[in-house]
Amino acid sequence: MSLTKLEVFEKVVEVGSVSKAAEALGLTQSAVSHALASLEAEWGFSLLQRDRSGVRLTSNGAHMLKYVREVLHWHDQLKQQVAAINGLEWGTVRIGTFTSVSSQWLPPMIQTFRAAHPSIHMKWFEGDYDEIHHWIVNGIVDFGFLSLSASKALDTIPLKKDPIVCVVPTNHPFSHQQTVTLSQIEREAFIMPKWGNDHDVRRILKENRITPNIQYEIVEEQAIMAMVECGLGISILPKMAIYRPPEHIRLIEIEGDHYRTIGIAATSFSHLSPAAKMFIRCLFEWLNEQGMLDFPIERRFMLT
Repeated sequence: MSLTKLEVFEKVVEVGSVSKAAEALGLTQSAVSHALASLEAEWGFSLLQRDRSGVRLTSNGAHMLKYVREVLHWHDQLKQQVAAINGLEWGTVRIGTFTSVSSQWLPPMIQTFRAAHPSIHMKWFEGDYDEIHHWIVNGIVDFGFLSLSASKALDTIPLKKDPIVCVVPTNHPFSHQQTVTLSQIEREAFIMPKWGNDHDVRRILKENRITPNIQYEIVEEQAIMAMVECGLGISILPKMAIYRPPEHIRLIEIEGDHYRTIGIAATSFSHLSPAAKMFIRCLFEWLNEQGMLDFPIERRFMLT
């Protein structure tokens, strides 16, 4: 068994086809197919089912994928440690993220990081809280941004308190108020964000025993704001999720101390690669410079 075969298997699963994997790896399709067939012959069972729509894991393939990713992760760690000892920077940092962070933090943060560390490559995977949690647990990403209420026993570091606000059209009676209560919101047609099973809006409503009059459940924040602007209901959203709001909506504070805590999560920060740890240190520094870090930097990631 060679690491090349494992890399081919993992890449085919990641991109969903032999041809795309071959292109990404700089190999021919026949070489990728040969590597997969050789690995299956060596292990004695099929890993992938192939059809016109692409490839999908067999039950045995799904079982082995976690171990393959673990082997590749530690091999990457080994190469990064050797590079670090020799005074070199090398590696890939894989990050799980959701829309608010993707649109407002990561582009300028990665631009700053790449200028300082051009030999370290970045990959980010965008999804909802449940998907990001799955990616962290299964080694698809090194770490991920999450609302810490959805971290589910991962190793976490808090970064920022993001207020939850009410979103109404400018012609709504609430638009003249400085604040609204959750009980007022309960009586209105409501557009529920749909970001997984345990997101912050649902948590806040549940904790305060509020049963909203849900008319729609929508994933995309921009779609929610467009529907609010058209008078189809009101909503509540984290403030960072309201990026470049439409002209005819208004954000109103909700009485009480309601917010989500945005942080980073990993299975273990102590086991991260040197490149990932370096990125996190730079993340702290960048957030601190922007005045967006609401929690002290943890000792294990203190900047020197």
